[in-house]
Amino acid sequence: MPPQTEPRQVAGVILAAGASRRMGRNKMLLELEGESLVRRAARRALAAGLAPVVVVLGHEADLARAALKGLPLDLAVNPDFTGPTSGSLHRALERLPAAVDAAVVMLGDMVFVTAAMLSDLVTAARSGAAPLVVSRYGDVTAPPLLFRRALFPELLAWTGEGCGKPVVRAHSHEARFIDRPADLLADVDTPEDFAAVAAQLGR
Repeated sequence: MPPQTEPRQVAGVILAAGASRRMGRNKMLLELEGESLVRRAARRALAAGLAPVVVVLGHEADLARAALKGLPLDLAVNPDFTGPTSGSLHRALERLPAAVDAAVVMLGDMVFVTAAMLSDLVTAARSGAAPLVVSRYGDVTAPPLLFRRALFPELLAWTGEGCGKPVVRAHSHEARFIDRPADLLADVDTPEDFAAVAAQLGR
């Protein structure tokens, strides 16, 4: 892989299209601290200075679009939202302008991800030549993840669940890792998950 230059423009990609089968309702529309999960994630991406921020919608896309009203976002819709997560990631990457040098990929239901955590990924990318910057929670690697444009073709060629785990594994020897407390890994898949994070945050 050729030497990397400092990424100038870093986009945000929020995957929020899923059918929320285990929740029984659209989890992106559930509210924590007075705002929906999808809007909460989008505001954090914007606060981190990511631009553009692409939010991929699918299940109940019109309702999610309404929840995001007023925010400067690029909204994409994945009609195959019951398919693998890779389909949503592909739709987002294909929308990014050529000027974008890297993208931070995050999940709308990882409610403890903050704007500062997103900014840390960008800072790490700008301080070295690693092709990706990976969040690590104890022994688990997970989003948010920063991929430089050089890895976009590999992400677009991949099909499956998650946020490009095979690409992360393939380049783990040259990745930059940012370690986080394991309890920040929590996501919201079931009513019990949501009740737990709501109690922790005091709603």
